[in-house]
Amino acid sequence: MNNPGVRETEVVVIGAGQAGLSSAYHLRRTGYEPDRDFVVLDRSPRPGGAWQFRWPTLTYGKVHGMHALPGMELTGADASRPSSAVIGGYFAEYERAFGLRVHRPVDVRAVRDAQDARDGSNGRLTVETSEGLWSARALINATGTWDRPFWPRYPGQSAFRGRQLHTAHYPGPQAFAGQRVVVVGGGTSAVQHLLEIAEVAAGTTWVTRRPPVFREGPFDEEWGRAAVARVEERVRQGLPPQSVVSVTGLPMTEAMERARAAGVLVPRPVFDRVTPTGVAWADGSTVDADVILWATGFRAAVDHLAPLKLREPGGGIRLEGTRAARDPRVHLVGYGPSASTIGANRAGRAAVREIRALLGSSQPLVPAAV
Repeated sequence: MNNPGVRETEVVVIGAGQAGLSSAYHLRRTGYEPDRDFVVLDRSPRPGGAWQFRWPTLTYGKVHGMHALPGMELTGADASRPSSAVIGGYFAEYERAFGLRVHRPVDVRAVRDAQDARDGSNGRLTVETSEGLWSARALINATGTWDRPFWPRYPGQSAFRGRQLHTAHYPGPQAFAGQRVVVVGGGTSAVQHLLEIAEVAAGTTWVTRRPPVFREGPFDEEWGRAAVARVEERVRQGLPPQSVVSVTGLPMTEAMERARAAGVLVPRPVFDRVTPTGVAWADGSTVDADVILWATGFRAAVDHLAPLKLREPGGGIRLEGTRAARDPRVHLVGYGPSASTIGANRAGRAAVREIRALLGSSQPLVPAAV
């Protein structure tokens, strides 16, 4: 294909968080050259994936389960520094060390079959971006969830006279000093926000759609495999992935034990409606609030894949390994069972292995020096 204005490559990687960098590393390691055989496109302004947007009080010492990227350990990090700075710096050094040449900020708007895009190609994908068009034979989607915060809808919500914000825009606890805050959500972020805000707020109320399940004891390898298997089964059925906490439960810490004893970490069922001055339940009880903080999670950022019609009737994208069941050219890494740092590493390697098999003998045979 020699279509003016369309840049051609073999593989496009969308996203440069843990999943995208892991995929790019394995492409590089097995012989694919950046900006020739593959390109990495990232929407964020700088290295760090979603970590760069985390609130300042989430220090590196509070991060649970951060697994190193393949080929380079993260060592000597100051536990008191913000995780955004520590992990952002680590990702930046990783990109430099392996010459991954991430294009940013680039917004990927749509991925289409090239025949649908009428560019005359056969078997290719057209990736429409803010920096122009790319043509590729395979795609690794590693967009994660940060760009798609989930906002539930309740009656009266638009009439609330206070402030509403989502975890995606959480600024840290000082922004809530002296205020009455309702925290909505049963996940780890909700608990972290609640414990911080309770130190400075005039009052806090915690509401959850389902009773939270607290888990004590070690999160060992056997438990981890079982949790991943449950998420994987949903994805195999073409259902949207569950939240991590719905599978794992909340790990009980000493700080959480203290907060529970102090009456802070005591959940109420989710309210029925929002009022102009707070929230209300069907039994007539109410809570006045200045702020509602929606720690209600995120959804997979895959809307740009809609033209490929990958979704199943159940609403999710069914995967066979990392490969989309409806299009073998498309791999999703960091989606469903690989939505963890260690899972993303493994899935990146698996996706590259399958792509090499798909693309066949036209690919480089001599591994690049990395």
